[in-house]
Amino acid sequence: MRDAITGLIGRYDQLGRYFDRDALERASSYFAEAELRLAAAELINREAGEIVREASQRLFAQDPELLLPGGNAYTTRRWAACLRDLDYFLRYASYALVADDPQILDERVLNGLDDTYKSLGVPTGPTVRGLTLLGDVVIELLAEAGFPPSALVRVPFDHMAKGLAATNVRAR
Repeated sequence: MRDAITGLIGRYDQLGRYFDRDALERASSYFAEAELRLAAAELINREAGEIVREASQRLFAQDPELLLPGGNAYTTRRWAACLRDLDYFLRYASYALVADDPQILDERVLNGLDDTYKSLGVPTGPTVRGLTLLGDVVIELLAEAGFPPSALVRVPFDHMAKGLAATNVRAR
């Protein structure tokens, strides 16, 4: 996995150039946001179970049919798989937050996921909503900890949601 700084250095190294003003501003921005990125990752690490629980409760409150017979979270096994997937997405979002590179989610999460979900008959619409709710909960918990709302925290969740939204979004 690469982070924003490694990517920046790699690009300039390939070009055989010294850092210009844009590169230095990008690096400065990355380090200026480091406290928030690390606070978000630490919060996710500490509160992962609570974040997944809250996001899933919100999702099932919005889409109660998911828990009914025929719904994709009906049966304990499917419900547990839903929670497992939300936890998986949350963990990878924390990596992308620290790295400041949502593209790592393409390789590690999104590539092939829509094919897997399609082959299993998993609708991506509720998953997209679940990803958005995970981001909401993380932002709310950070605000409770005294951090101002920041768009950078939402980036990995939005990136995954957008990647999955481009596929089958039927709800069941």
